[in-house]
Amino acid sequence: MILEATSENIAKAAEEIRRGNIVAFPTETVYGLGADGLNPIAVSKIFEAKNRPSFNPLIIHLCEHSQIHDVCSYTDDRIDRLTEKFWPGPLTIVLPKKDIIPDIVTAGHETVAVRMPDHPVALELISRSGSPIAAPSANTFGFLSPTSAIHVNKQLEGKVDIILDGGESYVGVESTIIELIDNQFKLLRPGGLAKEDIESITGSIIKGETVVENPNAPGQLLHHYAPNVPIKFIDECHLEDFAGKKIGGLFFKERTQSETFSTVRILSSSGELHEAASNLFKFLHELEQEGLDIILAEKINGTGLGIAIMDRLRKAVNRYS
Repeated sequence: MILEATSENIAKAAEEIRRGNIVAFPTETVYGLGADGLNPIAVSKIFEAKNRPSFNPLIIHLCEHSQIHDVCSYTDDRIDRLTEKFWPGPLTIVLPKKDIIPDIVTAGHETVAVRMPDHPVALELISRSGSPIAAPSANTFGFLSPTSAIHVNKQLEGKVDIILDGGESYVGVESTIIELIDNQFKLLRPGGLAKEDIESITGSIIKGETVVENPNAPGQLLHHYAPNVPIKFIDECHLEDFAGKKIGGLFFKERTQSETFSTVRILSSSGELHEAASNLFKFLHELEQEGLDIILAEKINGTGLGIAIMDRLRKAVNRYS
């Protein structure tokens, strides 16, 4: 059931969280599917609803800076500088967990991923729930992340009682995830906060490896974020192979091919990466509904938010490789 995110409905959703149920809610990145992060039985309902493998951990969402000390431990003062500058916002940090965090949240790892979302509905929901909220994206595992309540309902209808509608997510891709290991920060997932911005505090960040199994944070698997229509990169295929097919095109700032497409989406006509990121999943959801045989996507220059956009596109393409 989709409910407008009024104060009254947020209170209803918070009551569901306290009762051990799951709720879909908006954040600035994508919509999340949340449960009481300290209640392992409640958290198990997230995995069931999403058909998410238990080896893939969740992010703990906070509403106050001080809560980080309740759920994890650290001594490096750069963590405080990062949270002071970028929280609330699309930055997730993986740190040693405290015993209060159930193993199901972390998939048995001794670390936990934490962030504070930059959305008034999410912050009020966490506050009213009286507990940190564990939440991945509110979609079926492996498929397109939702940036609106309608997207959530399309994939999870009947699996979640309350979907709080707080409008479209304005960042449009998931949070950036970093981990501190042996005094060195590692990028586990590019996302809504550019690596270059984080490096102003952390120093150089090394790139993490794609993992096949047992990740310690979300978004590290080889394939993910995929539409239910096959998707490929335009420059990695031969268009004549799709003769007679209904083809959709996903371009960055202009249509760069002269071939005929059944339908086309332009991520940002001005070439602005923030706009492109906010439109990525939205436009892929739209293309899913067009009855296409194939989506052909243009690659984007891998700098700033372009790295996050390419990460999502490449993992979607990997699903159909």
